[in-house]
Amino acid sequence: MQTAKLLGPSDGKTGQLGGIGVRFMIDAAQSGGGFSLVEHPMPPRALGAPLHRHSREDEYSYVLEGRVGAQLGEDVVYGEAGDLIFKPRGQWHAFWNAGDQPARFLEIISPAGFEEYFERVTALFAADGPPDLAAVVTVAAEHGLELDLGSIPRLMEAHGLRS
Repeated sequence: MQTAKLLGPSDGKTGQLGGIGVRFMIDAAQSGGGFSLVEHPMPPRALGAPLHRHSREDEYSYVLEGRVGAQLGEDVVYGEAGDLIFKPRGQWHAFWNAGDQPARFLEIISPAGFEEYFERVTALFAADGPPDLAAVVTVAAEHGLELDLGSIPRLMEAHGLRS
């Protein structure tokens, strides 16, 4: 049986996923496996993720502040505060901060479980030195995630992003 709880604006474990942050808010155990919820703060003009696709879960990104760009298949969309960007499983997608101010959004992931990927990758980025990208790709594959790392230069150039 779940218990009610309050999570304040600075509560929850945090970490780094490369150029963006992650704050863990609700995990599989807390939601009965139905969904997980994380918050992603992004600095200006940061790439959040290269093109990738999930085989197991859908993602819903609710923009809290800033301007978030997303490539959904061949389409590019921009969400601002109050907008929801839906990224269904099986569809190639990428996202970034499309503005010159920080951006922040809530990511609802259904079903739950993918937050474990974030946990493992934050540990790789927390280690000394640059992250082992081969290890990131391995962790991704274990979670049913395909990454197109070759899309990074194209996305950076096309959307005026900074590393």
